Amino acid sequence: MRFYDFARAAASLVGLLALLAITPAAALAHCDGVDGPVVAAARQALDAGNVNLVLLWVQPAGEPEVRTAFDHALAVRKLGSGAKELADRYFFETVVRVHRAGEGAPYTGLKPAGRDLGPAIPAADHAIEHGSATQLRELLMRSLDAGLQERFRRVTAAKDFRAGDVDAGRRFVKAYVEFVHYVEGVSQAAAGPASPHEHNAPEPAHAHN
Repeated sequence: MRFYDFARAAASLVGLLALLAITPAAALAHCDGVDGPVVAAARQALDAGNVNLVLLWVQPAGEPEVRTAFDHALAVRKLGSGAKELADRYFFETVVRVHRAGEGAPYTGLKPAGRDLGPAIPAADHAIEHGSATQLRELLMRSLDAGLQERFRRVTAAKDFRAGDVDAGRRFVKAYVEFVHYVEGVSQAAAGPASPHEHNAPEPAHAHN
């Protein structure tokens, strides 16, 4: 088997492994958006008067703060439409901030609805919603294959340099390092959680009546 064919086969294998490694953390990447899943759960909790509907998005350590904010928001909501809007915003910001703190991520404010999240995150949400990862798998495979082929092209184009040609040798080393780091990074991502965001995915909080 030629090395190029081996590389393509390896890309397909890694793509499949990456698909198996997909978790609900994929949806957390846009957790700070007004149209994201955290705010959607917070809005549902307020409308239903049931804080448990949003507690799954926060770690147990952050639950007391969210419960307190929830009670305050419900009380202020009763004061009128303007107060309701302010109370809701306050509660959304609190929940998102506490949620991100539980992930070890900074809170930089609520992000507007409709922002460009790239193709992967909407595809991941679509897969979960419709119970099929086929389109998502195809998207990931195309992206991974394109990235691998481009880096492989660079390193193979640079490898046949004259001994003693330092500049050409350095160009090869640069291409080689980029190629190996790409393969290593994809492999590590497919093997398991590779970021604090994944390691700290929210665990269901204890339900209270």
